[in-house]
Amino acid sequence: MSIWDSFWGIFWFFFWAFAVVAYLFALFAVVVDIFRDRTLNGWGKALWLIFMFFVPFLAVLIYVIARGQGMAERSAREAYEPSASNDDYSRPVATASPAADIAQAKQLLDSGVITAGEFDALKNKALGNKF
Repeated sequence: MSIWDSFWGIFWFFFWAFAVVAYLFALFAVVVDIFRDRTLNGWGKALWLIFMFFVPFLAVLIYVIARGQGMAERSAREAYEPSASNDDYSRPVATASPAADIAQAKQLLDSGVITAGEFDALKNKALGNKF
């Protein structure tokens, strides 16, 4: 009789498969957090990793209980930092106005860098006109 012969056999197979995958996600999240933690010295990181190698389920459980708050803070900070640096990078581009673009094009026209036709094309582009 195989595991696939009954409903409960299939149910328990999928339950344990889900549990293993969920545990692997938790294990990898903890390992990443160990290396992300700047307050933990090298020996502390090594001890946690050794502990996870020999008693993986218990080590993950203890780590999440003992250091879960810091783990959440580091994860939130890492999720926020790329967004903040992207905002700083894109803010000058996003705040450009049509008036500023036209004024810059007018300066180029006055200095002789562009022609009147190029100025009109830049003005229409700044105003959102296609022609």
